[in-house]
Amino acid sequence: MSETSKQDGNGKRARRVAVPSEGPGGLGARRSGHFGHCECFTVVEIDGSEIGAASVVTNAPHQDGGCMTPVMLLADNAVDAIVVDGIGGRPLAGFTQVGIAVHAGVGETVEEAVKAYALDLLPQVGPGGTCQH
Repeated sequence: MSETSKQDGNGKRARRVAVPSEGPGGLGARRSGHFGHCECFTVVEIDGSEIGAASVVTNAPHQDGGCMTPVMLLADNAVDAIVVDGIGGRPLAGFTQVGIAVHAGVGETVEEAVKAYALDLLPQVGPGGTCQH
């Protein structure tokens, strides 16, 4: 079984959630307002509602039409969900296609967003919740 498919004592699979971050500061990093323009992603292991290890994945430079590059980067890093403030329709569709759930973000830091995600407090973003640029 891979690291991302471990199950906890209740039979729930451990999850990996990514949060767009302004710098590689781990759980204390400030969240970035838009996933496509963030410096990096903080990827956090969540087992049930317990927050585990955090790692940093550097984002690719944002170029015209390049929003799919971070989608594939996170898919390659076995991410199950992303917590964002802003996202366009094309990357939202891309995340859906690769099986990464997109959730609306809260808080100023990665830790605040991840705690809310772990407690299942963040709504999933649908096509009506995307940026129009």
